[in-house]
Amino acid sequence: MTGLRERKKAATREALGDAAWSLCVRHGLDRVTVDQIARAAGVSLRTFFNYFSSKEEAVVAGDTATALAFVEEFAARPSGEPVLVALREALHSIYPQHVDLERLRQLRELRRHPSLLPHVFAAYSAREQALTAAIAERCGVDPSVDPYPAVTASTILASMRAVVQWWLDTPQASERYTAAELVGRMIDQLGTGFTR
Repeated sequence: MTGLRERKKAATREALGDAAWSLCVRHGLDRVTVDQIARAAGVSLRTFFNYFSSKEEAVVAGDTATALAFVEEFAARPSGEPVLVALREALHSIYPQHVDLERLRQLRELRRHPSLLPHVFAAYSAREQALTAAIAERCGVDPSVDPYPAVTASTILASMRAVVQWWLDTPQASERYTAAELVGRMIDQLGTGFTR
């Protein structure tokens, strides 16, 4: 029962996040209400507020869920793998080889809305803290004493963001590489210290 209940809760959360994202892309963040999101997801307004405090939080929910899955996949990698290898393999396990380019572009534009920025930054900070903790656990270090986990998490996430941004903005880039391939190459380059 607990497993089924948790799966239903996860499905409801995902449906609300998807509804928030699609409605806000279609109509604009300012023209969408929480009530519309709840109706589109087939739940009550009360149910919406059981999961999210605002429509802005719901819009970034998909990013948060993907990031959590990435951190969990990294943490589950074999303990003998070097950090960068485990990060690359986790990335390939979580992110699809073929990403919907138009959805990514729409999401990027939506994230720029002023009222979404605090939620985007909060989600990014939570993602960085979770990855820092997972790296510290893998390395057996205390992140309050050794900066390696925090520096590595911050570098990986910033690099991923920069690579995806470049991939979206560069004509024909998506025909030559998948986003996951580019991020994988970037992780390998981090391992060599960006030498050319």
